[in-house]
Formats: sequence, structure tokens, C-alpha cells
Amino acid sequence: MATDHVDGLMRDLGDPERRGAAVNTLVALAGDAVPALLRELTREAAPPSWYACGTVLGEIGMTGFDQVFEALVAARTPEARHRIGRVFGGYGLPALAQYTAALRHPDPDVRSRAANAIGHCGEDALSAAETLLGLLADPDREVASSAGAALVFLGDGVVPLLQRVRRDGPGRLRPRVLPVLADIGGEAVLPTRDLRAVERLIRIKLLDDRPQPSHACWMNWLAVSSGDQAGIMDALDLTDPRPVTFALGNDIVDADGHGRHDEDHDCFDRVFVTPELDGWTFVMGSWCDPGDAERSDDVLRLCLLLSARFGKAQAYYYGAQGDGSGWLIAENGAVVRRYCETGDADDELLTLGDPLPLERLRREELGLAPDWHAAEEEQDAEDAWKSAAFGLAPEVAAAYGISPLAIGPDTPVRGTGVVALTPYATNTLFPAGAHPI
Repeated sequence: MATDHVDGLMRDLGDPERRGAAVNTLVALAGDAVPALLRELTREAAPPSWYACGTVLGEIGMTGFDQVFEALVAARTPEARHRIGRVFGGYGLPALAQYTAALRHPDPDVRSRAANAIGHCGEDALSAAETLLGLLADPDREVASSAGAALVFLGDGVVPLLQRVRRDGPGRLRPRVLPVLADIGGEAVLPTRDLRAVERLIRIKLLDDRPQPSHACWMNWLAVSSGDQAGIMDALDLTDPRPVTFALGNDIVDADGHGRHDEDHDCFDRVFVTPELDGWTFVMGSWCDPGDAERSDDVLRLCLLLSARFGKAQAYYYGAQGDGSGWLIAENGAVVRRYCETGDADDELLTLGDPLPLERLRREELGLAPDWHAAEEEQDAEDAWKSAAFGLAPEVAAAYGISPLAIGPDTPVRGTGVVALTPYATNTLFPAGAHPI
């Protein structure tokens, strides 16, 4: 195939009107097109067609794998590594043997990318477990982290291997497999000796534990204007509380936000209850979502109950990746406001009460009417408001109390945080999806 013809097809990738035909032709060329595609991906300045180049290489499949791997190893800029790395990590199970071999490559970035790619293969990549296990002690921290995450994605099948290491060694790996075991199966797969060790470690870490802001991608929380942790848990029917650090509590919230799958209501079965923070207590976890189709009515009931007892109770949802916001404000047993903007068609049905002063202020700043009805709003106004409201939950929380995103080491604190079981719970703590150390 003439070089000028391939070059012409590469130019066509940057033309939206010709891109589709160019992709099809380049895929048909298979290995003959790979060098030109890789040259484009390794250019110093990102070409407008780089994503399309990656798509073509993915469609070509394993025919181009060796050349992609060589280009990844040879790439000298972070940008080129990123572009080629996306292609390298996308071959899936057909490249499992090659990924496993790459775990032994001298370049730590290659090892890390190979581990991540194996993790994306899930439980079907169990044959790579032994090699991944050795990387838990890799001198490169990123490689060790990627290997641990990949082992978690391999699932329950890797548990016997990890338990054997905890029992028989080698010693350099024993401490490294403990958080992986806990992440996969929680308390159910940890030997009694390890459970006691985890509990001792938590007690030690609690001695100087300080508030940390939540880092979850999807956050749901109740905020109660009281430091009566025991009374709040009693009102919510929370049971079996066990002390945790802020780091472990936040890990639990994040793991549940991403969803676990070993029980029907797995993401609803536990919550992190903070100590008193500047006069407020948070109850954090998916169970607290004020806009969830299954949980919204009960969360409303609980907020009314808590506000009647403690004066103020609130519930929030915040998608930190641009996935929307929701808030529920209750005072003295009555709803002040419930509102959600998550892109769901049923969000409007959750609205209760009049707009908050902060909502009105934000709308006025956008040049919009401070009072509105979604069904009557023009599309441009609706889009502008949704864009602003999607990120508003932390601001509402800070304006009407305290936000878990804004706490830190200097936040006044009294007591100890706990992880507790909700009425949904059918399993025990420390369940899957949290790093105890």
C-alpha cells in the first residue's frame, strides 16, 4: 500500500465528514496501517485525530499488539505514553499472556500499565495472579498499587493464594496481601489473628486520628446538628458499631459508592458515622441518598425524625465527577427543602418546599428567575441551571451547616468515628471494599 495513500487516510481521520470511511479503510489495512497510526500517536503535539487513531488500533486488534508495545516502551514523553498506553491497555483477554509477560519488564510504567490491563480482564485473568502477587513488593509504589488493585479485580478466586501467603509467607509479602484480602472479601476471608491485628492497628491509629475530608466519587450523607452519636445511631436503627479512622471510614464510603456485588443490598448495608465535628455528626454512605429511587422516602422519614429530636437534619448527594447534586433540609420535624439535579427524568418529582436563598442567589447570578417550575422553563435556562446545580450540594451543605468536603485536621472534633450496620445488613464488618491499613 502506497505511503501517500495511508498518509491521506491519516489526514481524513481529522475530518469529521471523512473519518468514518477512513477508519474502515485503515482497519482493513490491518498491520500495514499500524506504523502510521503509531507515528501520529507519538507526535509531540497531540493530533486532533489521536483518539480516532486509538480506535483504529483497537479495531485492528492483536495484529498490531507487538508494535504498540514497542512504541510504548520507546515513548519518551508523558503525552505519548498516555496516548499509546490507552491502546495498550485495551486489548483485554486476548493479550493476557503478553500483559503477564510485561509484568516483568524493567520499566515500572510498563509494569504498572500491564497490571492495570490485567485487572480490567477481571476474574478471567486468574492465571496472572502469581505474577501479580510478586509485584505487591515492587520497589515502585505505583506498580505495587496497580498490582494490588488488579488482584482485587480478579475476585474471590485469588483468595486462597493470598490466605496461603498470610499463613506461610514469604514474609516480605505478608503485610502486602492483608489489605488486598480485606478489599476482596472483608472479615469473612481474614483469619482471626489478622482481624485482631487490624483492630489493634486501628486502636493505635485512632490515638492521633484527625478529621479528613471525604474523597469519594459519589457521596451521600446525613448531617445532624448534634454530637450525640449514640442517640443518632439509635434513632436510625444502626447496629454493631466498630471504631474506625477517618481514612478507613472514607474508604468504606468510596467503596460502597462504586458498588459491591456480593449481596442484593450490599451498597446499603453499612455507614460511616463520624465523631462530632464542630457541633455536627455525619452519617455517610449510599444508604443516605435523598434521591435514590429505593431510599428517598425512608431518608425523608429519617430526616424528619432526626430534626424533630435534634433540631436540624439534612441529607445530600454529590457526584464529584460531575454526576449531579441533591439536598434535603429538615428543621424541627418539617421539610424546608428537597431538590435534586442528577440528570434523571424523575428528579422533578422529588422537589419539596420553596427554593433556598442560595438557590435563588445562584439563579440570579445566572440571569434566571429566582422562582421557577422545571416544566415551564425554556431549554437554555434549564441547561444553564442544571450545569450550576450539578455541583451545588457542597455549597448548600456549607451554607446550612458543615460540608464533609471542607473538614480537615483543624476542625473541632469530639469522640471517635465508627462503621455501623444499617437495617439492610446481612453480613459483618470489616466487609469487602475497605483498606484497614
